[in-house]
Amino acid sequence: MSHTTRDKHKLILRVRRIRGQVEAIERALDSDQECADVLQLLAGARGAMNSLMVELIEGHIRFHVLNGREKAQQQEAAQELIDVVRSYLK
Repeated sequence: MSHTTRDKHKLILRVRRIRGQVEAIERALDSDQECADVLQLLAGARGAMNSLMVELIEGHIRFHVLNGREKAQQQEAAQELIDVVRSYLK
């Protein structure tokens, strides 16, 4: 079983929250809200997407690359990669 299957419910809930954020952007544009307000909504949605991406990448590295059986040095390298991706996407 892959990590996305195992965490499917949690991931779907995150996607639904992101969908709500995107719909809020559409409503804001449709109702002619100030650009600063729309930009704030966009920043929130982008942050949510980035967080979801980090979670999926981390799961992929841990489940498919390391598979729980690797040496401590590989575990450390994987953690460094996860940290770099996380900081890049914030």
